[in-house]
Amino acid sequence: MPAYAVIGAQWGDEGKGKVVDYLSRDADYVVRFSGGNNAGHTVINELGKFAFHLVPAGIFWPNTNCVIGNGVVVDPSVLLDELQQLRSKDVDTSRLYISDRAHLIMPYHILLDKLDEESRGTGAIGTTGKGIGPAYMDKVGRTGIRAGELLDIEALKPRLREIVERKNTIITKVYGGTPISSEEVYQRLVEWAQALGPHIRPVEAMLHKALQAGQRILLEGAQGTLLDVDHGTYPYVTSSSPSIGGACTGLGIPPHAITSITGIYKAYCTRVGAGPFPTEIEDEVGRTIRERAQEFGATTGRPRRVGWFDAVVGRYSCMVNGFTSLVITRLDVLDGFPTIKICTAYRVNGQELTHVPSSISELEWCKPVYEELPGWERPTAGATRAKQFPPEAMNYVRRVEELVGAPVHIISTGPKRGETAVLKPIP
Repeated sequence: MPAYAVIGAQWGDEGKGKVVDYLSRDADYVVRFSGGNNAGHTVINELGKFAFHLVPAGIFWPNTNCVIGNGVVVDPSVLLDELQQLRSKDVDTSRLYISDRAHLIMPYHILLDKLDEESRGTGAIGTTGKGIGPAYMDKVGRTGIRAGELLDIEALKPRLREIVERKNTIITKVYGGTPISSEEVYQRLVEWAQALGPHIRPVEAMLHKALQAGQRILLEGAQGTLLDVDHGTYPYVTSSSPSIGGACTGLGIPPHAITSITGIYKAYCTRVGAGPFPTEIEDEVGRTIRERAQEFGATTGRPRRVGWFDAVVGRYSCMVNGFTSLVITRLDVLDGFPTIKICTAYRVNGQELTHVPSSISELEWCKPVYEELPGWERPTAGATRAKQFPPEAMNYVRRVEELVGAPVHIISTGPKRGETAVLKPIP
């Protein structure tokens, strides 16, 4: 079988972890291709509730291999904590592989991330402070450290000393911070090398071999398309490419190997941090949705901003990624509302827009044009078959299909694996 992708279609937090875990049952490989531990995927199963930031969500299926690709920036301390959590539940972690080309998040990246965000004051972007941006800056600046270098730790020592010296100049002279010790950083690398060395592989070759053997590869997206550094609401974005293009560069697989792309949409919208959010609900309805859905970040714990479904964003995301199928999550959160709103266009300066403007200042002025649909009284929570959904709920789903431009194949009706209604199989 070829590769197929699961991509966040909004601002992240769409419920990809549950969906990837559900689909991983039939996958030979589940591979993560972008982002770092600024992403959080929640999986609930018979072993408990797990919030992953780096480990692919397919790790619980015993026949599934999990890969962290070269497009991911890896904080080894976070990864080791996740592996230990899994081992404490007797989950086999020997099936996890890390690309030798994946860049590492170093202690100075985390410090610089926090210092830079503090220096911005009221103009702060709202980063997670995990060192993601600085790590990607070093990657493109050609001063990063890659996982494969942990396999020859002695050869890395002189270069590390030079890097830390340059970083300390920035930390002390630009931000007035306290310098870090090169020797302490090196000792941390030695520990990481011992613990992660067995997991580090040239995974491009592994994936190409799997493709040639006809094995099934699930590409696990992190975050969402509207946070893409190129296609998102720049500058309020992440530092990587969570849209489908990042899958090829973040794993080293060819585009023709990806034969289906599934977009994950919440039945409403959320976003974390600063940035324009045209459909944001700031009244009691928004607070009700947030509390009912427990919309707090898996990575940061921050309250998520809540809004009605934005079909302008939905169409744009579908266009950028080429979705062949959709998954709607959190439909049950809308149970009981008398009416449900969908944003079909924006109004700005007396004109109506049906596309997402690239100008952030223009997007901030956009006002949503809403269409109201009847709500439903009968609950959808836990539904597993189409006939269990109230007609009004299915009308809402069909309207989303029409506006976005792709068919809904799965509806998630709760956080557990079994709380899933498959309308059509995902190829």
